[in-house]
Amino acid sequence: MQPLHILLLIVGYFGILFLISYLTGKEDSNAAFFKANKKAPWYLVAFGMVGAALSGVTFISVPGLVKGSQFSYLQFVLGNFAGLLVVAFVLIPIYYKMNVTSIYEYLEERFGKAGHKTGAAFFLLSRIIGASFRLFLVALAFQYLLFENWGIPFEVTVIISILLIWLYTHKGGIKTIIWTDTLQTLLMLISVCLTFYFITDKMNISIADFFASSQYLELSQTFFFDDFKQTNYFFKSFFGGLFMSIAMIGLDQDMMQKNLACKNQGEAKKNMLSFATVFVIVNFVFLSLGALLFIYAEQMGIEIPMLDGKARTDLLFPEIAVNSGLGYGIALFFILGLIAAAYSSADSALTSLTTSYCVDFADIKSKPQDEQKKLRKKTHVFMSIILVIVILIFNSVLEKSVVTGLFTVATYTYGPLLGMFAFGILTKTKIKDQYIWLISIISIAICYTLNLHSKTLFDGYIFGFELLFLNGLFTFIGLWLIRKK
Repeated sequence: MQPLHILLLIVGYFGILFLISYLTGKEDSNAAFFKANKKAPWYLVAFGMVGAALSGVTFISVPGLVKGSQFSYLQFVLGNFAGLLVVAFVLIPIYYKMNVTSIYEYLEERFGKAGHKTGAAFFLLSRIIGASFRLFLVALAFQYLLFENWGIPFEVTVIISILLIWLYTHKGGIKTIIWTDTLQTLLMLISVCLTFYFITDKMNISIADFFASSQYLELSQTFFFDDFKQTNYFFKSFFGGLFMSIAMIGLDQDMMQKNLACKNQGEAKKNMLSFATVFVIVNFVFLSLGALLFIYAEQMGIEIPMLDGKARTDLLFPEIAVNSGLGYGIALFFILGLIAAAYSSADSALTSLTTSYCVDFADIKSKPQDEQKKLRKKTHVFMSIILVIVILIFNSVLEKSVVTGLFTVATYTYGPLLGMFAFGILTKTKIKDQYIWLISIISIAICYTLNLHSKTLFDGYIFGFELLFLNGLFTFIGLWLIRKK
């Protein structure tokens, strides 16, 4: 597929998004931007959330994990499912009862202003890093497939990517995103299904033959119980996934903002349960795709792509889809799927960052009506600039797999949120609110130190996703220590 064809495809795709933005953004109000006027159909929210949760990280990086860790990631995903049940039946009722715009308003009611600001600050940090990770990966793919051929710097690729998001979300906000995410999720799943079809057809086997093949069975081991010291040990992965989904979905303004746009609590629960089920199925499909890609690459003599002198398993999918001669159709749908995967996550991240800053820090509800929209629009631009800066920083320092890096950072930034919400929900104890930020920082420092020296301190033990639970536990204990007596 020629670079010019890719560019025309991108232009056409964003033309559709801008049309959706125009139709849904006619009401340029804060009520529509923040909550979609609480009229969003739950089934659209659920379907769109699949794309937002998976993002470009899953679309590219999860298939790239298979070669080194087989299907062990699915243990984590099963834990995610359990965690989403907690979100549906514990957290969603709390948020709807309080009728919040930002979920961190709960922390102010439970602890006070310092708790509110601390929780929101950790969300901003977490989401800026997470969204930047995801956009970095997709900008990297675009650079490899398109802009590198034209001598366009990576910095320009990033700026263009963020600018496009800003253009179609600056009016409708979450109201627009619910509809664009639905389209983007559909395109992403179509892309994966067609990739299966084209590759198995090229290999002269059926999809059923592929799943029954010895090569697939060698790459698809899922459950690991042998060594609890390793990161892929089942219980570490499962419970890490459980707490990660509670934190990264249930305690994350980005994901919860969509749920809060549903008409009522009952529909929000339906949305979450549907999303949880589809999430497991889709991740299994992506892991199976990863196995197919590596088997096909080995048979056809396709090497792992290199970029900036580094082997990038994250880029095997785009390399095979676009440059391996499978045909125009698979290349076209891969590009559409890649764009959809990237922007279904990034657009809602930009909107939620804007929402959190306006509600949690700028106290937008207390401003005069004529100032509220101006504040929202200025914040939207500011957050766009922040994302550009952070992505460029990642490009200069990031080496490991993006999906691994994303969850590693999340264990630190979401841990205090997990501890704060758990303490608030499970106890009725009052605390000295002014110290909550210090407890959070101390908890992160302890976890970072333990992780850094775990092999020496614990006889070769390697922390995985369970570090999030420990982070939350240390925060919980710290809050107990500053309780009011």
